[in-house]
Amino acid sequence: MLSKRCKYAIKALIYITKNRKLERGIFSTEISEAENIPHKFLEAILRDLKNNQFLVSKRGRNGGYLLAQDPAEINLMEVIRVMDGPIAMMPCVSLNYYQPCDSCHDEQTCEIRTVFLKVRDATLGVFKETNLEKLANQFNIELD
Repeated sequence: MLSKRCKYAIKALIYITKNRKLERGIFSTEISEAENIPHKFLEAILRDLKNNQFLVSKRGRNGGYLLAQDPAEINLMEVIRVMDGPIAMMPCVSLNYYQPCDSCHDEQTCEIRTVFLKVRDATLGVFKETNLEKLANQFNIELD
């Protein structure tokens, strides 16, 4: 399950992506109001996104937050891992945060692990192919 922190991070990144054509930085207050995210909480999230090279920021009247890279290059897998850590539902199937199970005698023959390896791979596939560009454009419907 995604944490609120991670969900807000994704919403903020999508908001910045949708507004990048304005060719100016987006202020945290604007994101907070538009996406209904508590401002103090959002500031901490944006700072983490900046520290992990998803965003750049400028100070001052003409400042704000901008994406550090093309939105097609930022996928959900990267954002979720930074904000929430492991994606796998069990530590014994995690790629980046592996830990052996305490109750398992043999991982190679564990029936439970086999299913969760498939779940992990399917989940990672969806998150990896879903980038900010796709998310920002998924509900854009052109009217005649």
